Parts: sequence; C-alpha cells; structure tokens
Amino acid sequence: MMINCVIVDDEPLAREGLANYVREVDFLNLCGVCENPLELVPLMDQQAIDLIFLDIQMPKMNGIEFLKIMQNPPMVVITTAYPSYALEGFQLNVLDYLLKPVTFERFFKAAAKARDYHKLLHKELTEREEDYFFIKCGSKYEKVFFEEILYVEAMQNYVTIYTTKGKYMTLLSLKSLEIKLPATGFIRVHKSFLAAINKIDGVEAAELFICGSRIPVSRTFHDQVMERVLGKKLLDKR
Repeated sequence: MMINCVIVDDEPLAREGLANYVREVDFLNLCGVCENPLELVPLMDQQAIDLIFLDIQMPKMNGIEFLKIMQNPPMVVITTAYPSYALEGFQLNVLDYLLKPVTFERFFKAAAKARDYHKLLHKELTEREEDYFFIKCGSKYEKVFFEEILYVEAMQNYVTIYTTKGKYMTLLSLKSLEIKLPATGFIRVHKSFLAAINKIDGVEAAELFICGSRIPVSRTFHDQVMERVLGKKLLDKR
C-alpha cells in the first residue's frame, strides 16, 4: 500500500535530503515539495495526501501554526532543528518528531510508523464499510446492518432476520448467513437460531431473552452459549 507524502521545508538542502530518503523507501510516493505550508494547501486540494514531513521554522507561517488551523490533517512527521517544539508537536497528535540533521535510519523508522498507522486506519475503514449486506425480499433488495440484527430464525429453506427496524424473510440457509456475520458478534444457539450476543437481555434455563422474544437454546449449544454470553460478565457473589 503506497503512502502519498509531501515535504514542507524552507531549506533547499533539507528538502533535497528528505526527498532522497523518500525515494529510497518503496512504500512512499513523493507527491510534492513545498517551501512553506501555504504552498501545501492547493496541492492537497488536487490529490489525496497521506503524510506530511513538516518543518517548524518557516517564513510566512510556521509548522505549528499551520497544524493548529488545519482541518482533519493527514499523518504528520515534524522535522526541525529545535527540540523545544517536541512537546507542542505531540500535543497536536503528530506521528513522529525528527531532529535535524536526520539520519536515514531515523527517517525510515518514522516512515515505518506511518505505514503501520496507515494500514490500521485502512483496516478500520474497510471493516466499517463491510458492516452490512443486502438480501432479497420478494422483488426488493433490503439493506441489513449487522448492528441492527437481534436474532435469526431458520424455517426450511428460508430465514427470518429480526432487527431493530423490523423483520425480513429471505430464501437463504442459516449456515450461509452465519458465515457472513462476524463470529465475534453472533452465536448459534440452536439448529434453527442465531443470536446477536450484545442484544441478549437475559438467560433462563434453556432460553434467551432478546427484546421481549424468547429464543430456545439447545443442549448441543448450551455450554458454549453460557460461556460466550455470561463468561467474564457474570458477577458472582462468592
């Protein structure tokens, strides 16, 4: 996964040195070099920038001032000859702080940190984007969010999905739906029932209570259900 980066520094030698470092790192893509933050604004309007190598002491506007007024900044690595700015930089959530003169080893460490954080952000975004599915109900395709599902009941070749917004019946097997749902949030409690763990209001004998409905728990799944549903959440008076 390539990281689009920009260098902002008023010193020509510093810019060239960082640019050479960027070219040595295979996951960094240099999209531009600026003398001051004001040149960066139109560049960011033209393309998506993931990472800024930002100097502090610059004419017109210094790096700290720029960070304070910037809305939703990308990842930022401070590059400066002044260690006194470190604390203020980290209070502005910069990713790393490189003290000039910057060695390649130290530069690569900051770049690797940016790569790992970028992967984490991308993973979270992907997971958020995959938190629903579509099912066919008659002639209509309905969008169902995982977080809205209460439980699912299988009936021959059909399943009925009960949600906080209503219920949907579709031609589908319970097994195929179980595979699609995240295992951390749902559990099979019966050959004909799946339940959303965080929607379970209570447990009694061989039944679960979800929003006023009683869901049977079979002997086959009983121990597993008790462990997953109660587990560490059970406060024992002993």
